[in-house]
Amino acid sequence: MSSALSTRVLADIRRLPLLEGGERVLVAVSGGADSVAMLDVLCELAPALRLAVECVHVHHGLRAEADRDALFVEHLCRTLAVPCHVERVSVRREPPWNGLEAEARRARYRAFTARADRVSATRIATGHTADDQAETVLMRLLQGAGPRGLAGIAPARGPFIRPLLGVRRAEILDHLASRGLAWVEDATNEDTRFLRNRLRHSIMPGLAQTFGPRVVESLGRAAALCREAVDDLDRRAQAELSRLARRGIDGIVLPAAELARMPGDLAAEVLFRAAVELGGSHPHRATAHRAVHRLLRPGSAPRAVRTGALGIERSGAWVRVGPPSLAPLVPRAIDVSGTTILPEVGLKLTARVVARPPDFSPPRDPRRAAFDADRLPSKLEVRARRAGDRFTPFGGTGERRLKSFLIDARVPRWARPRLPLLEADGEIIWLAGVRRGHAAPVGPGTQRILEVTLDGL
Repeated sequence: MSSALSTRVLADIRRLPLLEGGERVLVAVSGGADSVAMLDVLCELAPALRLAVECVHVHHGLRAEADRDALFVEHLCRTLAVPCHVERVSVRREPPWNGLEAEARRARYRAFTARADRVSATRIATGHTADDQAETVLMRLLQGAGPRGLAGIAPARGPFIRPLLGVRRAEILDHLASRGLAWVEDATNEDTRFLRNRLRHSIMPGLAQTFGPRVVESLGRAAALCREAVDDLDRRAQAELSRLARRGIDGIVLPAAELARMPGDLAAEVLFRAAVELGGSHPHRATAHRAVHRLLRPGSAPRAVRTGALGIERSGAWVRVGPPSLAPLVPRAIDVSGTTILPEVGLKLTARVVARPPDFSPPRDPRRAAFDADRLPSKLEVRARRAGDRFTPFGGTGERRLKSFLIDARVPRWARPRLPLLEADGEIIWLAGVRRGHAAPVGPGTQRILEVTLDGL
């Protein structure tokens, strides 16, 4: 006979849906009441859903009780006949550091994912409850979060599922009592130096006393409504990102004019989704959203916005999402009868010398250039720009400062130090992919042509 909690959780699993049936599920068990109840419920549901259930416990080594907790979870798993994996992790304490709680969580989730890969688990279940959801929403509200932050904890994200997210903590305790199951208490959950603990032990009880006992359900409904709006925004943003993104070694680049035509929240979401695609995290705080809105505002001074380890910056007609700093181009001699690889910028130059054909016409593609081979030295170099560089464009009015020329040519700021410059005897003869210089033009008397092509790797 199924327990009341198992029946409730099964309905949520099928409604959301969190599982299709037949999966291998790795259950994250700390030893606390929520995770113990979750493991018990999923074991109870395993036959009906054809689940293979395994347990993972992360030993951070931060508390004196850590060994006790690991032994408790191992004993519980033997009782329930569930394979148990204890993962010992070290928590980073050097910069960049986001606090002990955040770093422990990061180490824990890395361990969950690594163990899931090793046991071929397609789902990782964590024991978040409706009370956790309410505390999260309130905490983010106080921190000034936008709609994404107020959407709270997702029922499912990637391999992670939260089967107990609709269940109150009191229901968990009733289930454990009815099943005769013990659990361990984490003393740090009483430490009110942590904001979540202050909310749990002081603020939430006060709200329940003032507004009634259903304040947790009310905050959960608010989170669900925000999540519906966020999910719709996600779908639209992903479609726009797929349509507009140009992906390369420097990150993801998008046209600023197209972003400016979108509603502000949608444009910001496109950029944040690009950051997530590159391995970054999506910011929940409203300050990050306001900064991106300012960056995209027409007429605003270009500036960079940090989102985790990545940056978002605008320059001219383009917006880039990627590493804040990019490797500059390394100078090197080029092979005039072969290919020169420029790995630090993800490009290559291919050169060849050919006899001038009778029907020759100058290339119109800026990624190709042709020169009178006999009016050039035998050795050419490709390099990055330098302070004080000057350039005389083919067909232009004369010599110009290279910096001014690149700005007028709308070469983005981040691309200028990485733009390959083809140099002959100290003169820049080609801004690869942008403009040919005036040197060594192909004319009626040209017998041999040096053709140079710029391509991506």
